Amino acid sequence: MNLHSLLLERDAAGRPVTVGLIGAGKFGTMFLSQARLTRGLHVVAVADLNVDRAKSQLATAGWPAAQFAAASLDDGLKKRGTHVTADAESVIKHPGIEVIVEATGIPEAGIVHALKTIEHGKHIVMVNVEADAVAGPLLARKARAAGVVYSLAWGDQPALICEHVDWARAAGFKVVAAGKGTRYEPHYHRSNPDNVWDILDKYLNIADRTSINPKMFNSFVDGTKSGIEMTAVCNATGLVPQSEGLGFPPATRFELAEVCKPKSAGGALEKEGVTEVASSVYRDGRDVPHHLALGTYVVIEGETDYARQCFKEYAMLPDKSGRYAALYRPIHMIGLELGISVASAALRNEPTGAPTGFRSDVAATAKRDLKAGETLDGEGGFCVWGKQTPADVSLQQGYFPLGLAQNVRLKRDVMEGVRLKWSDVDYDPNDTAVRVRREMEAAFARPNA
Repeated sequence: MNLHSLLLERDAAGRPVTVGLIGAGKFGTMFLSQARLTRGLHVVAVADLNVDRAKSQLATAGWPAAQFAAASLDDGLKKRGTHVTADAESVIKHPGIEVIVEATGIPEAGIVHALKTIEHGKHIVMVNVEADAVAGPLLARKARAAGVVYSLAWGDQPALICEHVDWARAAGFKVVAAGKGTRYEPHYHRSNPDNVWDILDKYLNIADRTSINPKMFNSFVDGTKSGIEMTAVCNATGLVPQSEGLGFPPATRFELAEVCKPKSAGGALEKEGVTEVASSVYRDGRDVPHHLALGTYVVIEGETDYARQCFKEYAMLPDKSGRYAALYRPIHMIGLELGISVASAALRNEPTGAPTGFRSDVAATAKRDLKAGETLDGEGGFCVWGKQTPADVSLQQGYFPLGLAQNVRLKRDVMEGVRLKWSDVDYDPNDTAVRVRREMEAAFARPNA
């Protein structure tokens, strides 16, 4: 509870925490809007391939033009300004920057930037959960070996869920399930950037369709983002996926403990100790009241009669049996909260969630019958969605990671609903992301698996 005071100490000493942001999209811009107002924090540089867009985003976030007019990184440091550049590597290499925030959302870029950041002895806050799902366990291991922090991004749901799990365990509770809410119906897995509007128009009032990227939005709708985020949670907490991944059971906030418990106890889950995403839509298309579409949760077990009585006395949202109870956070604030991760990495040398093992994976899964010769178009596209899969199963079956399913050609037909395998695609073994992923698979493969 002392991050603010630690930031003030650095501010008073004239040594603010220095940050380089890579990627000035929505998440990065939200971070910038609060970073400018945070004493003890100095964004030295913003790197984006589109420099003009980055400057426009800074202005949108409330930054006076004079504040991001630094002609060089050195000027940014000396004059407490911010340098805007297309050269991410120069930002990573600069000795005056302590923390890199990777917010590109592109798996290969995130992996490359993380490796370079670790090589140059800097902490990295990995907003890029897509890259984390591909190779996070290996990147975190490399960071620990180098004595730097690799951290999930506070404000994004995975880090918040990790905090729920840590709270529960530190208080002596058994974690039965943890996850988030989303809007889901089974047919969403087939959605694509063209027909996603049929779904979005039901619950979002987007007057200007040119203002959003339908492919990006579709990755949230088709189940991919849920698979990616729950994979990050499993790899960071020790929770595991269910055998067939996420079931997306509908549940109100007040039913979380009733629904997100094992089937043996009357719930919807395969077993305890797993991740699950609660849907805000019933299977007949009706909206779930009091849903958790933007929130996060943890379900815990009271292992004594006394604890269960306390669940009831203190309105802990117990299930009907009183054995299980839920705690939830109704919203997450994306980049507006990201400064927590930056401060924690720099001032406490602690991540706000980080992979500790390879327990979950995201397998590219056919949205429709795919034909040999087709080129996959990645996350949120027309070809595949990401299905959460136990990591040991993924390794045994040779499933192809969703994060690599971009601009690669299919070698054979794949039926709708089938998870793709490495042998199904014509991938480049020399691609950096492929090499790092293969290195991770070798590093975390279980003997005799």
